[in-house]
Amino acid sequence: MANRLAAETSPYLLQHKDNPVAWEPWDDRALSRAREESRPILLSIGYSACHWCHVMERESFEDESTAAYMNEHFVCIKLDREERPDLDSIYMEACQAMTGHGGWPLNAFLTPEQVPFYAGTYFPPQERQGMPSWLQVLRAVAEAWSERADEIRATGESVAERLQGGAGLEPSREPISPQVLDGAVRTLRGMYDSRFGGFGGAPKFPPASTIELLLGRGETEMSAGTLRAMAAGGMYDMVGGGFARYSVDERWLVPHFEKMLYDNALLARAYLHGWQVTAEPLFREVCEETLEWALREMRGPEGGFFSALDADSEGEEGLFYVWTPEQLRDVLGPDDAAVAADYYGVRPGGNFEGRTILTRGADQPPGLDDIRRRLYEARAERVWPGLDDKRLTSWNALMIAALAEAGAVLEREDFLDAARTAGEFVLRDLRDREGRLLRTYKDGEAKLNAYLEDHAFLLEALLVLYESTFEPRWFAAARELADTTIERFADEKRGGFYETSSDHEQLVARRKDLEDHPIPSGNSAAALGLLRLAALTGEHAYEDRAAGVLALLHPLAARHPQAFSHLLQGIDFHLATVREVALAGDDTRELERTVRAQFRPHVVLAGGEPDGVPLLEDRGPVDGRAAAYVCEGFACRAPVTEPAELRELLA
Repeated sequence: MANRLAAETSPYLLQHKDNPVAWEPWDDRALSRAREESRPILLSIGYSACHWCHVMERESFEDESTAAYMNEHFVCIKLDREERPDLDSIYMEACQAMTGHGGWPLNAFLTPEQVPFYAGTYFPPQERQGMPSWLQVLRAVAEAWSERADEIRATGESVAERLQGGAGLEPSREPISPQVLDGAVRTLRGMYDSRFGGFGGAPKFPPASTIELLLGRGETEMSAGTLRAMAAGGMYDMVGGGFARYSVDERWLVPHFEKMLYDNALLARAYLHGWQVTAEPLFREVCEETLEWALREMRGPEGGFFSALDADSEGEEGLFYVWTPEQLRDVLGPDDAAVAADYYGVRPGGNFEGRTILTRGADQPPGLDDIRRRLYEARAERVWPGLDDKRLTSWNALMIAALAEAGAVLEREDFLDAARTAGEFVLRDLRDREGRLLRTYKDGEAKLNAYLEDHAFLLEALLVLYESTFEPRWFAAARELADTTIERFADEKRGGFYETSSDHEQLVARRKDLEDHPIPSGNSAAALGLLRLAALTGEHAYEDRAAGVLALLHPLAARHPQAFSHLLQGIDFHLATVREVALAGDDTRELERTVRAQFRPHVVLAGGEPDGVPLLEDRGPVDGRAAAYVCEGFACRAPVTEPAELRELLA
């Protein structure tokens, strides 16, 4: 067998196309071969920006003798976890159940029927630190299959049942109480790191959804403290903007340097809302710089957004981003180098393998903007980290929502235009011939069935686009997408939504994605999107579907708020007094500014032409002046025309 990855579009799969391993993609040909030859499947899962994936490739998958053993005993399949989150979630849960931990690379051994019987993450080329070598693992698994294949297969049915995960949850009959939200905030307070910000110890991931929940509940100590800490540490790119994926320490100092589109989209909105709540200039600055980074470095020619920048360049993690005092002097000259070194904390010996990760100083010195520009231009001449240039529907949706809301709130037309263009790209190019949404796009080709998260994130993004632009086309697209999501993903028996559609390929398990870490789950996003759509349309059927998600998950969310922060935002919206605001008239800009001046998570907003938007029906100007109509609890107030009057109604 020959390596078959050269025909793939995934950058991660293409990284492995020249390996001597006879890698195959996950397709009917590979799966049929496993069944026909009664061979176990070696499923190796990773993603293009994964540092330890690269390490294991260099150490083992490029080794001729190791590859020969793999090819002789297994059907070897490579999978991009970002393209196939359905398969990744199944086999990651199996790995965690078998070993107590998970991560990538994920190496799972499956029966020809796709049932996992052994799994692990990284294995070294030689035995060390208590870990067996990769070749030892391969030999042990091959021997077990040779001697006990029937026994291993016999356990398949029970294993498959356990892999259903949250799909077996029954809805709670207990009513949802506001105490769930109060208790969540108390629990988070007990987890909060008052010294360094964030929750828990190292490693620290950026808790965007938790910050949003806290801001929506009026809490600012933990939320603003974490926003400040992340913006000051090495996880934030002080030269180019944007955030790395996580911090390996508790201080937000040393990042894992890969930059993911989803983190930056979620954090941009968190900083925007932090600025609306606190008026801290830093938060607005970080929001804008993060979105400007995305437009500058992550945007494709058609307007869609790439997935990730690698952690490594020239074979070293973080090399692109770190500095020595000598490098500063070469770029800036002695005087400006001294200013930069003092502000960014650059010292001889550094804090990362002899170099320094830049951090934010307390007081910005004069001329820093020019210094930063020159550092960026010099850094741009370095060897860049690898770029994963596939466009994923769900991650693009997160960036669309961030750009649209920031564009409307900050009155940045460039952000709004970018959101429109990306929205048009997704709705135009990420569809199959029947009009169904697809998952991934690269080199002019869109493919793979879209998942629940693609539909749910896009639903939220389209609603934000509508509320930000008042263009009815986005509202119409959101409503159509909501109906499609319900039709193809809903669990009519237990409530909530499956991760895969009803017409998806048959897998060993049909699961529900539930937890909001590191990104919102498809169920949480669907719930919040459907609740907001219900408020805009008055259609209770959308609210009922969202309530089904909340009934499944609110007991878990109460106990584990950090894992269900987006779901808790949905509960917050569900329990709140939601205000429906309709703006009518030729020039509603001042009324719009009034609504957008503050973070108002319990407000839905409509304006512009009433074309198909129920909230705008029979609403018009008052005495020739733009008017705001505010409704809550199935009752509407008299329309107002003055911003101060609207502000009072929204207080």
